[in-house]
Amino acid sequence: EEAKSSPMELSEKGGVENNGFVQNEAFDDKDTGTSSQEEIPKTCSIPVDPVATEELVLKPYAGMPKEVLLKFSSQARYRVTREILFWLIIAASVVLVCATIAIIALSPKCLDWWQASPIYQIYPRSFKDSNMDGNGDLKGIQEKLDHIMYLNIKTIWITSFYKSPLKDLGYGVEDFYDIDPMFGSMGDFEDLLAAIHDRGLKVIMDLIPNHTSDKHPWFQLSRNRTGKYTDYYIWEDCGAAAASVKPPNNWVSIFGNSSWQFDDVRKQCYFHQFGKEQPDLNFRNLAVQQEIHDIIKFWLGKGIDGFSFSAVKYLLEATHLRDEPQVNKSQNPVIITDYSQLYHDYTTTQVGMHDIIRSFRQTMNKFSSEPGRYRFMGSDSDEKEDIEATMMFYGTTFIQEVDFPFNFNLINMKNLSGNSIFEAVNLWMKNMPAGKWPNWVVGSPNSARVSSRLGKEYVNVINMLLLTLPGTPVTYYGEEIGMENIASENVSEEHTKFDPVVVVPEKSPMQWDGKVNAGFTEGNSSWLPVNSNYQSVNVEIQMTWSNSTLNLYRELTLLRSNELPISRGWMCYIWNDRNVFVYVRELDGLDRIFMMVLNFGEESTIDLQAIVPGLPSEATVRLSTNFSNAGKAVSTKQIKTEMGEGLILVYKTAKPVHTMEAFQGKCFVAEKACYSSAFNLLYMSC
Repeated sequence: EEAKSSPMELSEKGGVENNGFVQNEAFDDKDTGTSSQEEIPKTCSIPVDPVATEELVLKPYAGMPKEVLLKFSSQARYRVTREILFWLIIAASVVLVCATIAIIALSPKCLDWWQASPIYQIYPRSFKDSNMDGNGDLKGIQEKLDHIMYLNIKTIWITSFYKSPLKDLGYGVEDFYDIDPMFGSMGDFEDLLAAIHDRGLKVIMDLIPNHTSDKHPWFQLSRNRTGKYTDYYIWEDCGAAAASVKPPNNWVSIFGNSSWQFDDVRKQCYFHQFGKEQPDLNFRNLAVQQEIHDIIKFWLGKGIDGFSFSAVKYLLEATHLRDEPQVNKSQNPVIITDYSQLYHDYTTTQVGMHDIIRSFRQTMNKFSSEPGRYRFMGSDSDEKEDIEATMMFYGTTFIQEVDFPFNFNLINMKNLSGNSIFEAVNLWMKNMPAGKWPNWVVGSPNSARVSSRLGKEYVNVINMLLLTLPGTPVTYYGEEIGMENIASENVSEEHTKFDPVVVVPEKSPMQWDGKVNAGFTEGNSSWLPVNSNYQSVNVEIQMTWSNSTLNLYRELTLLRSNELPISRGWMCYIWNDRNVFVYVRELDGLDRIFMMVLNFGEESTIDLQAIVPGLPSEATVRLSTNFSNAGKAVSTKQIKTEMGEGLILVYKTAKPVHTMEAFQGKCFVAEKACYSSAFNLLYMSC
């Protein structure tokens, strides 16, 4: 028993010492050195049981000194655990980074603000009068921003409000850096801009770079041959007899008669594509181009979100000044006074014009670097007879130009039918460059309103078409309630005194309620008379009618923003005839298909099961121009529509139309995306 024992030294002064809490175990040299007489404790050995020794193995305890703590930290079981956790964290981080990169790489481009929302075009003089002078103004627009919000619209387009003598109703600008007093002050504009942005809305302005007013300081300096302004406009010598002027050539202005006007001060003729009070700028002069760039920078610096450039195809003219070819070659050249009597080969879309527009784009891009502040650029290039010329405004794959040229195909239709609607839509879609974004305009300040142009019974179905086609819809103020042109006999000479050639019936004041002057002004009169139907066609009363044009418009904008197939999915033509136009909107990965059956003619019945293979026998009415039909089930073998009726049907299928061989060449997609139901996200590689 004693042989198995091992000695353990104990202090005679009192047992085993635990120095775990001693800060410094070394003896103080001073104490030990000066106490030579102090007796060193004696030690002795006693036998200890090994089992008892094992029980005395040191274990972790609170307050361990560093040396003890390090002893435990070096044990293998802690090191392995830490290493496992470390590599697990590294692996998880790598997976997370790779997943993020993959999601970003596979995700389609988000729709920008100018793609995601309809654009609401406002003619400011006719929208809302805030100071009782009978003219709409900027403060009036600010007062009515809640109406824009009610429509679920995020983008406002305000037509020209620059300081102007109001020839051509404001399109001959006297000062590009100022607001016309009729509409308010620069402070009013800044307040309006702040209010628009506070609501999360965007605003687009008009810019007409082609010409100015003859009251513009540039023109006054140019006619006096002052410095650099001498060649800011297009001046040519012309024969001036006692009572007549012989122009340099046969060029005719858009408003008729010669496009050359003799100036008594300079004793030369200046060129004008529009009215004689609107001389054309000389864009072959680089100083003129720089002036326009400075104007763009000024307004973008103010905070506007984009421009619509007007009359851009007229920016350049041929320098050789040859006569333009006659449409009727046998016609006596002396009697040519109308714009339509000539082919305008030398005064429109000249070589170099697109370079100028692209330079405008480059200037705007300098203001688009801030996230969420992309600056939109559109143009009104309406080439009725030359769709390829219109498409050139989109730019190329490598050179950006406008985001889109405004599409007036639905305005330019000569008659209304299911076939003509199809032709107008297809003309744009089949010619639009790959990867570009379409748009649709059904009303403008320069064309008759839908109700007057096509008929009141087609207003709702036109709005349904507008808001379910792929791309950006553009709504002219008042079309959301079905406003009509005012009768021409109500437009007096007083109303057209600024320019008698300008058509104004479609510019009548917005009809807000059934009070005097339709709530447009609290003054005694308005600049144009209000339409006589204002008591039944106004915003206030239509908000209370469940089946109103206004509430249908609002439901359509909600549907467009909430349903991916309509906002960015495929469009496939299904059928068209003289009465109906049928198409679907669908998205890869979603089994829910929206089918639009729109009647632009007479009562019609159509068997869609015979046209679309595998079409379910029933579909549900998601939305109808007649609200009472919503939610009803209809047989796809016999779909009946009345004159001017529109149906949005929804059904489910595992085989979307755009994958069917029978519809190849009839389907289009602008911003392709696929939906993953597993991850609830969009991706590109379908």
